[in-house]
Amino acid sequence: MIVNLYNKLLYFFKKGPIKKSMNVLFIRVIGVFLFFSLTLFITNFFDPKLVGSYDYSRSLLTILASISVLGMNQSILYYSGVLSSKEALHEIKDVYHKMMKITVVISISVTLLTLVFNFFLGAFFLEKELSTILFKSVIILLFYSLLIVNIDTLRALKKVYLSEFFRNILRYTPLFLVAIILYLTNNQKWLLEGFLLSLSLLGIGSTIYILNYFKKYKSIVVKNNFSYKSIIKRSSPMAISAVAFMLMQSVDIILLGKFTDLAVVAYYASSVKITMVVGLVLTSVNAIYAPIISELFSLNSFNELKVKLQDATRLISILTLPVIVFIAFSSKLILSVFGDNYEKAQSALLILLVGQTVNMFCGSVGIYMNMTGKQKVLQSILIISFLLNLLFNWILIPIYGMNGAAISTALSMAFWNITGAIYLLKKDKIKTFLN
Repeated sequence: MIVNLYNKLLYFFKKGPIKKSMNVLFIRVIGVFLFFSLTLFITNFFDPKLVGSYDYSRSLLTILASISVLGMNQSILYYSGVLSSKEALHEIKDVYHKMMKITVVISISVTLLTLVFNFFLGAFFLEKELSTILFKSVIILLFYSLLIVNIDTLRALKKVYLSEFFRNILRYTPLFLVAIILYLTNNQKWLLEGFLLSLSLLGIGSTIYILNYFKKYKSIVVKNNFSYKSIIKRSSPMAISAVAFMLMQSVDIILLGKFTDLAVVAYYASSVKITMVVGLVLTSVNAIYAPIISELFSLNSFNELKVKLQDATRLISILTLPVIVFIAFSSKLILSVFGDNYEKAQSALLILLVGQTVNMFCGSVGIYMNMTGKQKVLQSILIISFLLNLLFNWILIPIYGMNGAAISTALSMAFWNITGAIYLLKKDKIKTFLN
């Protein structure tokens, strides 16, 4: 029996997409190691308020960039799948150039609108310290937005490992080096500026790389001409979904900054970062399966699609559940490594793990809906989830602080995953959840 189970597992892990998912996961594990090394360094050697400023800026940029990219980081994977099914992947060059122009226009517009808001209304809605962080962060929004689109463009070009290198290695290494230099020179106060500078350089560097890569397609003949209007029409529902999703991930930190202080933000953010390890497997698997889902759906290969989805969900569960159990039983010890007082976030961490457990069992709900033309349905589900999250955070944070933020996030995460999984079961007879 044990030998039979071993052989089944061996066969399972040798499947092409699963093997690629494991390789992506390995790169992401290295990225997580770098990210946590950076986090532990700054939480132990930098003032909690400086760490809170950094985390607050990350949350702001996450929200604003999700608006600026208009869902194109997801839709370019859809176009990759469609073009691959027609053996015309090289035509993605035309799609990328149009997406880049759209991103530049929207990013600059969002930047200007945010600066106007901050100038006239920032003092009313935000503390002076938070207003300053907002001003500094929005200045580099264009570069960060381009970075997000570029990372997924590399995935669309089948350069998955290079995409993950940008996402997980280069994203943290420059800031880590900057943080070390700031500490050694006693200039810790420039942590936020170092973070923003490193993102800007990555955005510029990744854009130069992709534009140079596309030069080999100088005489490209575009047969599948996607207009600006069609790209926006395809991407915008994904954008609304992405904004709602990012808001759900960030609004707790934003409101903690409003109702408490930046030190509490730093403590809570440490628990959020730990749960990133749990979500690591899901995002790694989705990185491989997103274009596969799009391609199989375009070819009407539904039986194969069901098999691939079940493989993905089983892989997610096999790799994620032990991590959740380990973190839950070691939560206090793990948080203590971040520095003094970070154990205060233990209850919040345990609550967030419950939400991640539901996320794990439901599988690749969001990716499947985005890749199969159901982005508007996903958009509606995520908007409702965000509104519930916002309401719960507004009510619970003043009463329960960090725990209130964690409860709100866990409930909204469970709601949208379960609702989406039930919808797909009824609509497509597809089981994304573990069964």
